[in-house]
Amino acid sequence: MDGVHDMGGSSKHFGPLKALDRSEKPFAEPWEGRAFALTLLANRAATASNLPAFRHALERVPEKEYLANYYGRWLGSAEILLVDSGLLAAGAVEARAKTLRGEKGEEPADPEPHKPTMESGGGGNLRTIDAPRAFAVGDRVTTSATGPTGHTRLPGYARTKVGTITALRPAQIFPDTTAHFVAENPQHVYSVTYDAHDLWGAGSEPFNLTLDLYESYLERVQ
Repeated sequence: MDGVHDMGGSSKHFGPLKALDRSEKPFAEPWEGRAFALTLLANRAATASNLPAFRHALERVPEKEYLANYYGRWLGSAEILLVDSGLLAAGAVEARAKTLRGEKGEEPADPEPHKPTMESGGGGNLRTIDAPRAFAVGDRVTTSATGPTGHTRLPGYARTKVGTITALRPAQIFPDTTAHFVAENPQHVYSVTYDAHDLWGAGSEPFNLTLDLYESYLERVQ
């Protein structure tokens, strides 16, 4: 899914980064800590702690809200998760906020819960699979040009680009299907290293970037 969540290499988001403040507290305001805890609880209640589903909710937060505040986007993702699973009615948060402000308005009725389910191979994301690997260290690979309509861990700036496999990683559940509760579909994972000039052109800084990519993303370069 293309959107603000996949901002790497997007010129509209270019700009200077704030210097790291090593004295910065984990939560600048008390509400941020509560938002962090609430989102973790929402993900557990709505998806049984499905990490790809949480990431997919984050990338569906509207861009203006996404960029406004880090923990604000977490709250937005919590609402999306709860609405998706029928644990919260659409518009309920806005209606309750109006009520708390003393404004007149009707709050929506509680929906019928419809939490998604999916067969799981166990806790965490790592899995053991019997299928042999399709690639080896040193192989040159490229990726598809097609952007998915749903969740993916293949960033837009790496599509159709050529890189080299530099390490083999443990097999993991496939986020593109797990996020939508289709199936875990575990796959082999590879570390693929790219030259920054191949990703962003001759004007980019000289460095290498390594991405951990799933086997179905990759095609061998002949």
